Amino acid sequence: MAAPDPSENALLQRWHAVLTRARGHAPGPDPEPYGRDLLARWAEPHRRYHTTGHLLAVLDHVDALARHAADPDAVRLAAWFHDAVYRPDRSENEERSAALAQRALPEAGVGARRTAEVVRLVRLTATHDPADGDTDGATLCDADLAVLAGSPEEYAAYAAAVRAEYAFVPEDAFATGRAAVLRHLLDLPRLFHTPHGSAAWERPARHNLRTELALLAGRG
Repeated sequence: MAAPDPSENALLQRWHAVLTRARGHAPGPDPEPYGRDLLARWAEPHRRYHTTGHLLAVLDHVDALARHAADPDAVRLAAWFHDAVYRPDRSENEERSAALAQRALPEAGVGARRTAEVVRLVRLTATHDPADGDTDGATLCDADLAVLAGSPEEYAAYAAAVRAEYAFVPEDAFATGRAAVLRHLLDLPRLFHTPHGSAAWERPARHNLRTELALLAGRG
């Protein structure tokens, strides 16, 4: 029998904790089957970037930014669901992930108001452009995009993992599509919306994005 994966066990513990807090005193079923279903989704073989490693990184960033959020546990639940449905050949991943949260959370015992907030936040990751004053949205979006502000080596590993997820796309077509994504991000007035994200991540993220865009242009 294979030994348990320590990272999976740690993630399951975090899932159990946040779901228990999120449903408060309301009764609910055992959290573990829901957590295992989510982890199985995050571990699908076609994933190279949108993996349990990304989930763990986003959860860690949410914890670091939680003081900025109005409902940190709603943000944590949204992190669990935000790429739970992911197919690189489809454009409706965020909507399908939101629909999964809409179905699963009430069944797991989470109230309607918090469920609606989680669903809204998952949908927001399609644009990463929260409205002014949307502290929950700012926290989730900053946590999701924090990878853009990594060191040059970390960013290169991220970009390579994204390319691997799109291995079925020819190089020219990938470069065109990826450049459009990078330009969209660079055209946002702000990539990061929390005080910490704005101060610590905005400049290195924009530098990394511009560098990747220049490298893609150089392939032409």
